[in-house]
Amino acid sequence: MALRACGLIICRRLRQAAPPSGDDIEFLLLQTSYGTNHWTPPKGHVDPGEDDLTTALRETKEEAGLDSSHFKIFESFKMELNYKVKNKPKTVIYWLAELKDYHTEIKLSDEHQAFRWLKLQEACRLSEFPEMQRALTEAQEFLCRTG
Repeated sequence: MALRACGLIICRRLRQAAPPSGDDIEFLLLQTSYGTNHWTPPKGHVDPGEDDLTTALRETKEEAGLDSSHFKIFESFKMELNYKVKNKPKTVIYWLAELKDYHTEIKLSDEHQAFRWLKLQEACRLSEFPEMQRALTEAQEFLCRTG
């Protein structure tokens, strides 16, 4: 059975431009304090009996100190990433969320040692994984299309 995790790709806008451009958008990445110290949006494993979106919200609160009052979720943007971890299949579901207040404080859990707000090119460079790079790129394209 595949491992299953869920999370949020969180963005913020430097200014409320209409229509938005890629230059106005930053993505939140957290650096793990374990393993290879990789960079990723907040995410985590689904608990028994928990639905996917509830998992994404819980993990975002636990890992970054952000709850649903801090952002707007674009439920129409949902990406499923499938890859292998230690030779076992893993599925991660991400939704897109935008901070309501640009200055909202991030409060990291012990699972992470750093966070950064990054424009798309730098976020893709730090994320390293092609699946995550595609998800970030599609998130930015979605935001630019939908305003």
